[in-house]
Amino acid sequence: MAPKNTDRKGKILLVDDDPGLLRLLSIRLRAEDYEVEAVESAERALSVVHHFHPDLVITDLRMDKMDGIALLKELQNRSPGLRVVIITAHGTIPDAVTATQGGAFGFLTKPVDKDELIATVERAMKVSGSPAIDVAEDWAAEIITRNSRLKETLNQAKMVAATDTRVLINGESGTGKELLARAIHKASERHDKPFVAINCSAMAENLLESELFGHEKGAFTGATRNHKGLFQAADGGTLLLDEIGDMPMRLQVKLLRVLQENQVRPVGSTEALPVNVRILSATHRDLLDMMREGRFREDLYYRLNVVNMRLPPLNDRREDIPLLVSHFLKEIAEETASERKVYAPEAVELLVSAEWPGNIRQLYNVVKQNVALSRSPVISGELVQSSLGEHAGKLASFSDARDEFTRNYLSQILQITGGNVSQAARLAKRNRTDFYKLLSRHDLNPDSFKGN
Repeated sequence: MAPKNTDRKGKILLVDDDPGLLRLLSIRLRAEDYEVEAVESAERALSVVHHFHPDLVITDLRMDKMDGIALLKELQNRSPGLRVVIITAHGTIPDAVTATQGGAFGFLTKPVDKDELIATVERAMKVSGSPAIDVAEDWAAEIITRNSRLKETLNQAKMVAATDTRVLINGESGTGKELLARAIHKASERHDKPFVAINCSAMAENLLESELFGHEKGAFTGATRNHKGLFQAADGGTLLLDEIGDMPMRLQVKLLRVLQENQVRPVGSTEALPVNVRILSATHRDLLDMMREGRFREDLYYRLNVVNMRLPPLNDRREDIPLLVSHFLKEIAEETASERKVYAPEAVELLVSAEWPGNIRQLYNVVKQNVALSRSPVISGELVQSSLGEHAGKLASFSDARDEFTRNYLSQILQITGGNVSQAARLAKRNRTDFYKLLSRHDLNPDSFKGN
């Protein structure tokens, strides 16, 4: 066996049952000084991967016996962290999206463009092992949390930031979707280029079109000069399309064309201008439902929703409320150059137990109002109660919460067994006598579940 060339850029395993395509991709990648191993089946790839130790696997999606998705899953089990790129035919975008969401680094479409192939491989090589760039540690400093679910989302955000993959951020209004988008931008290779955000629901259709794509002088009444749109303003950087679910259908068509061609045509112009922008989008709407109802384009949905991230509502991350409140109090004190105020303990309890339909934005407004209206350095519970109004709540005690869980659990088991106490007790792994005592304590009659 010939000695390996240790000066090469990295090792790539190609998997495709088309010998012609294998040969072509091998030639292109070896010309770029990559070490390449080419195999014609997923089964063969799995037998090669452990002694070849590739930095990247590029596999076709459609293959006999084991396809690209199955190979991806098996590689994730055997070699966690190994980058995989999927090759797909045109018309299989949903499958490619599924692959990317399942852990693939990205996908290429047939016929494979040489420049796109090399660019994808270079990005994958950069994020394999060490990060592509040494970003500042405060890339996500604006997102304050100790919530495990949100921390996992941030871990995913840092991984996806190293690529140009499009991300759709879902979450209720006020959950911090723009903050997450900014964090992704800061952790990316585009961090020194512009980050531009636009709210697609905040302006009329014609104005939104002009803001996004720009316009030529004389394109419409009032267009007295050329106007550069936000795609051009964000060139080289990141553009966040906030509340993308509110974009009119006509503009969805125009946006789809920009994403497909990487060119933008200003209103009133016959010339398309090249743009290099990473697209992030955000919405509080259910785009799948909108797509089924014909209010959001299916092809645009799959273009935008390559990686999906969902931000939890504030009611699901109550452990963060004291942290957020402390941060807001400090921020407000610095903005107003005044003494920093604090909340009384009972006031903090009210904030933690309240309902927050407006999420973090609502919490900030309440804190700002409390600071403005408090005549003392210590904000009282009475003032908080007044500002919360109908949203004031009471967090259940541990005992009450436990009793509610137990009653719901017992009801579910009785429902499953049709009121058969012996069977229900076995499912609960309790003896029959103890089970009857539990039913009595929680005022449950097994007869009422019979025949359900």
